Amino acid sequence: MNPREIKIADYTYHLPNERIAIYPLEERDSSKLLIYKNGEISQDIYKNIATHIPENSLLIFNNTKVIEARILFEKSEQRPIEIFCLEPSERIDIANAMLQKSGVKWNCFIGGAARWKSGILEKQIIINGIIFNLTCEKIEKKDNYFIVEFNWDNLNLCFAEVLHFAGIIPLPPYLNRAANENDYERYQTVYAQNTGSVAAPTAGLHFTNQVLESFKKKNIQKNFVTLHVGSGTFKPVKSETLNDHDMHSEWINVSRQLIENLIEQNNEPIIAVGTTSLRTIESLYWMGIKAYNNPNTTIKEIEIRQWDVYEVINNNLSKKDALSSLLNWLKMNNLEQIIIPTQIIITPSYSLKVADAIVTNFHQPNSTLLLLIAAIIGDDWRTIYNFALNNEYRFLSYGDGSLLWNKK
Repeated sequence: MNPREIKIADYTYHLPNERIAIYPLEERDSSKLLIYKNGEISQDIYKNIATHIPENSLLIFNNTKVIEARILFEKSEQRPIEIFCLEPSERIDIANAMLQKSGVKWNCFIGGAARWKSGILEKQIIINGIIFNLTCEKIEKKDNYFIVEFNWDNLNLCFAEVLHFAGIIPLPPYLNRAANENDYERYQTVYAQNTGSVAAPTAGLHFTNQVLESFKKKNIQKNFVTLHVGSGTFKPVKSETLNDHDMHSEWINVSRQLIENLIEQNNEPIIAVGTTSLRTIESLYWMGIKAYNNPNTTIKEIEIRQWDVYEVINNNLSKKDALSSLLNWLKMNNLEQIIIPTQIIITPSYSLKVADAIVTNFHQPNSTLLLLIAAIIGDDWRTIYNFALNNEYRFLSYGDGSLLWNKK
């Protein structure tokens, strides 16, 4: 199958509103867990997920942390104008963008843009009883977003701190409600560390420290990558075929040590917790292919663009050889980690190169995330989603989840 010719109409289903989880369960690990392996479906809850994972497996988690990306600016008697920070407008990784001190430019959605004709918006921030001023100004309008410049009068604060004190947690639009105090804890994973996402890596929301501790009895290892989730994760495919869909790009941060661990895990299962973790480790394989084909490739050339994985040569290189080539490239360039955007799109016709299974939630119809699931388990995705709908599973970000093994 040519992935460019895939019709998104073949990857839809009816999702009733009542199946969308508007609020999280009281206990993270009490969410339902659907297990799919060798064509068979079984059920449990996340508290017991270790019993369904083989000994000596390696789980890959995404430790990104959600930023308070929505900022409301009051404007006289009118409704507030909402600025939704998406990503830095300059080519800079999220981690460094978060450390900038004033004069930062970001790509933003603007709610109420028609009411903001011109001028500078202002907002006061109170930190430990001290008042600071935050301003923003529209710099340029793009096709579907604006470039906005932010400034503040306390240069001891970095942009991450400004967002923390001035912003609101950005719940997914399909929840159709305002964030409450509980969301500030529950829309983060318990292992969230690196600030930069505008959406949570939701597969990880079910894991508690107790669940992570239960892995030790079976020598189940855990490693962390960072992929900062962008708003594109909610972007439906509106074109008839994938050829006309522009896949969103997201920044990943992976250490040399993690690549070494993936190489050492050559004969034991590797399980990605979430689509973001899976997209990250699969991207590493293809970066390795590029490094194998050209050891002198540049950091720009080694990026994975939308269709690279279907067009690059030597695509049958083993996981060990590809990752070893990437590791050698990092050493040759004196890099302890690789921080780079990836635009990888995983669709039916793609075969997993690194991961053996995925832990994931149930995704929206007509989404690239659903296409990724279909790439892993084939047409059985319909059977699984129908089963979940018929058995009152909760869908989307705050919903239940699944452990899906690759259907080879």
